[in-house]
Amino acid sequence: MDRNNSFVSSWSGGKDSAMAYYRALKMGMVPKKLLTMFEEDGEVSKSHALPLEVVKAQAERLGVPLLIKEASWNTYESRFIEAMNECRAKGISHGVFGDIDIEDHLEWVKTTCAKSDIVSVHPLWQKPRRAIVEELLDVGFEAWIVVVNTKMMPAKYVGARFTRELIEELEAAGIDSCGESGEFHTVVVDGPIFTERVPVEIGNTVLRGDYIFAPVLLKESN
Repeated sequence: MDRNNSFVSSWSGGKDSAMAYYRALKMGMVPKKLLTMFEEDGEVSKSHALPLEVVKAQAERLGVPLLIKEASWNTYESRFIEAMNECRAKGISHGVFGDIDIEDHLEWVKTTCAKSDIVSVHPLWQKPRRAIVEELLDVGFEAWIVVVNTKMMPAKYVGARFTRELIEELEAAGIDSCGESGEFHTVVVDGPIFTERVPVEIGNTVLRGDYIFAPVLLKESN
């Protein structure tokens, strides 16, 4: 239904945004921009804590220009609208988002995009969570867990590669393998949407409050 429509991808750098992007391409949509929200200091992305050079490397391998907006949670909405206005001014008509089944967030995205006359598209909406992560692996994405909420799951999973065995282990422990409620966040470094793998290494873990992070570092080219 959205064939040939141009879109800005809400790009966290993680698995859900990558799968939404992938499915949008399958729908015949045309990517024109990636939008990644960063912390106010501009050092790492919000939630996923990816450094700018890693997100830039992803964008280069997608072949799509990157738009960065720095925000606190208080200024998030105004900065997001600013970004959508910029996209609309460049003729981009649609926004692609990785929401799966959290109604409040879907409504926020729809309402906020509408302020910029952007139509929000949610390719993963109401798809079974388990089916999404299985498709992620089936089509060849490579993802790593880089943030864990230690109130919701054990810290040991940070820095783990996302595999079918891991999905089984998480679900057996009663943990949502999609992490849709914020249990964990991922970084995607390879897959059918990239021209080549993003060369990264996972650094030593850092604990901040209830969250443990595995810093993602871009490897130097030889």
